[in-house]
Amino acid sequence: MLTWEEYVPSAGTYGIVQHINWHWVKPFLLGVLVVNGLLWAGAVFLTRQLARRKKEQEDVRDIAERLRQALDSDGDASQVFPPQQQEIAAQVAEWKSKLQRREQALQQETARKNDLITYLAHDLKTPLTSVIGYLSLLDEVPDMPQPQREKYTHIALEKSQRLEGLINEFFDITRYNLQQLTLEKEPVDVSYLLVQLTDEFYPLLQAHGNTIKLDVPQELTVEGDAGKLARVFNNLLKNAVSYSTPGTPIRLWAEQADEQARFFVQNQGKTIPAHQLDALFEKFFRLDEARSTATGGAGLGLAIAKEIVTLHGGSISAHSEQGVTTFTVELPTKKSL
Repeated sequence: MLTWEEYVPSAGTYGIVQHINWHWVKPFLLGVLVVNGLLWAGAVFLTRQLARRKKEQEDVRDIAERLRQALDSDGDASQVFPPQQQEIAAQVAEWKSKLQRREQALQQETARKNDLITYLAHDLKTPLTSVIGYLSLLDEVPDMPQPQREKYTHIALEKSQRLEGLINEFFDITRYNLQQLTLEKEPVDVSYLLVQLTDEFYPLLQAHGNTIKLDVPQELTVEGDAGKLARVFNNLLKNAVSYSTPGTPIRLWAEQADEQARFFVQNQGKTIPAHQLDALFEKFFRLDEARSTATGGAGLGLAIAKEIVTLHGGSISAHSEQGVTTFTVELPTKKSL
């Protein structure tokens, strides 16, 4: 407000006149309006944000509750979620399916492991009882005829070796469960390795009445862990001898194609059903038609072989038809690595 002295004609004298200074008032009023507008806009924005956040929280709680219902329910997840959330329902259904498969596989593995321990415990008792029985006879009858004494001694030795094999199976189970397999790679002459390995199998082959026909190219080299690869072929050969018909030949041959080396171990015996071939490589798997507790196998040999081959970047498979079973191992050659 501005005040000054000014002549007023109607009064015929000077007086005090007051006028509003619009030059200053207009910006002030405009500022007030702008501030009020901003405050109002801010209030609206915050209100909407809070409302949206509340809605999001409600949606999250709703989805969480629907997830809980879908996971707890044995029914179809699509019935729990509304139409606009069917994509979530599809994901939940996939998760449930995977979890169920894993749980089922774990249950089957646990059941096989428990059965295996039961079998091994029973098998431990049987040869142990025989060893004690024959040794007791030898101790109680000092004047036993020499041929009979030799026979009982031989039987006791066989049963003791059987016990040793079963105990080694228990150690295999422990190592397989508690130890991660690691590789120490180097160039490996697999041809030489297989020649050595087949020589070591001579006593077992002789006892079982089998022979090995070996046909591998010279200086067939792969980049790998020699000890682990030896175990692969040792397990395959042991499996072939154990489940072959006595007196039949076991074939082991190899070939090189491009950058892959293929190895084949073949034996003659009972045919393994096609739908159970993949299961041969599962831990603790035992199949009546293909395996027997008489072999002392814990169902770990082929599972360990598969893990080692996989770590080498290779593959292992089995085929069985008309009494002939063939295991095929494919490994990258040194050139391809």
